[in-house]
Amino acid sequence: MKSFSTFVRSACLVVLSVIAGLIVGGCQNPAPESAAGLAPVVTSSGVTNKPLPRRYSYMPKCYPVDDRGFSPVDKALAKAYAREDMVQDDAEGALSPYVLKVISGYPLDGSYPYHCAWDPREYDIYNGVTQDLWYRGMVVAKAYPDGSRCSYCCGLTFEVFVRAMKLRNIQKGLEPDDFNGMTFNDLFNALQFWYIEGKGDSEQRAITSYGLGCAITNLNDVRPGDFISYDVTPPGGHSVVFINWLRDDLGKIVGMRYFSSNLSGNKGVGYCEGKFSDSNNGRGIIRKSLRIARVGAIADYKPFNRAEIPQRNAYAPTQPSRILYLPAASSD
Repeated sequence: MKSFSTFVRSACLVVLSVIAGLIVGGCQNPAPESAAGLAPVVTSSGVTNKPLPRRYSYMPKCYPVDDRGFSPVDKALAKAYAREDMVQDDAEGALSPYVLKVISGYPLDGSYPYHCAWDPREYDIYNGVTQDLWYRGMVVAKAYPDGSRCSYCCGLTFEVFVRAMKLRNIQKGLEPDDFNGMTFNDLFNALQFWYIEGKGDSEQRAITSYGLGCAITNLNDVRPGDFISYDVTPPGGHSVVFINWLRDDLGKIVGMRYFSSNLSGNKGVGYCEGKFSDSNNGRGIIRKSLRIARVGAIADYKPFNRAEIPQRNAYAPTQPSRILYLPAASSD
């Protein structure tokens, strides 16, 4: 039996080597000078001579998991998903306490870094999440296939949303993959709203379009665990989970503390702060750009009509290919 396991493992190593060669650099590993410096790269705007993009140089790698197959976040939240650590509902019955429980499971030591590429885009292999997100038997958002658990802002907040929705359903004894009757295509469309793939899109639109919650316009009504996106000056934007407001000595709201995947300041996933431009010499968060939403109680979900919801087609919901690793050979 032991010799058979050894044979199978050896065969798998050969398969892994072949797959790695096919995925990296277009069926070949990049030359040493390409990996370290410049190489001709085909982008959406043509052939350029610039540093080799990550998508052409990454090595497929196993995601770090424990002997149960849990990622660090899975492990931190395992008791909650097993209903051994119950989350206390708030007075409204909103998703917010479950959102805060989920974000408490992320390591803040830089092991969950930031990565976002625009040219060439990576939607076919990566959707900004730290691990593949499954819904109704399919992957709705793909993690980077190099095992790094990198993310970008809207990908991480969408991941937190999906994790929190499943956690609440499990703790309520409901089907985990039932978000107000949404199909896979509904959730994938909501993802594209979340990632702002069309005019007027935002996390707020994703939540309200599918009857999951409400928009919030009064800053005094915002609570920890709400989802926010905003624009900044100099031009840019961010997607975050709200934690609390920053106030000046007179009590005026001048900024916010939030949780997200951040390009700078805390090595990726973690907490950060930002000030409103009107309180920071014209630089920072544009106050009037805030788009805020809260996922409400399950009992308050509203019906939705797919025929009335804009459909986004920014990219296809391609399913990732993954390398499977055998468990350690038995000593029997």
